[in-house]
Amino acid sequence: MNLPNKLTVLRILLIPIFIILLLKRYYISSGILFILASATDALDGHIARKHNLITNFGKIMDPLADKLLVTSAMICLVELGEVAGWMVIIILAREFVITGLRAVAAGEGVIIAAGKSGKIKTVFQMLAISIILLRNWPFSMVTDLPIGDYLLWIAVAATVYSGVEYIVQNKHIFKM
Repeated sequence: MNLPNKLTVLRILLIPIFIILLLKRYYISSGILFILASATDALDGHIARKHNLITNFGKIMDPLADKLLVTSAMICLVELGEVAGWMVIIILAREFVITGLRAVAAGEGVIIAAGKSGKIKTVFQMLAISIILLRNWPFSMVTDLPIGDYLLWIAVAATVYSGVEYIVQNKHIFKM
């Protein structure tokens, strides 16, 4: 297994620790762990592209690891009353639809890698979650505005956009 794939697996393995910390309301500790796990996403992609280590495992597991991390955080934040449930439902619905689309495509021997809008969506989701977990830091030093909440609204919009884009770009998969 190459280094980018090991980083993807590490991200998945960090999720249970993150969940425990968050549900015990250790917001800062869980926020730092979430940021570290999120950073492995950028790092594994960079290493894979730079050293031509892109694999089918990585194409499938990297976005799945992101989904597991983000949805775990979102569900816990709903349980803790920090995030509106309807926002998480929209995010989860998109993830299920796109994962289903990828599964159908994979069954036909086609791998659908993460697209640019999907990556942007993930960045906004991870930023929103990070700021919410860090209790609006560093923005809390200069404003009382809930920047994490605003970023989450942007993340939901980006989620819807990227979901529609994936379906439109891959509508031929439905005709198989």
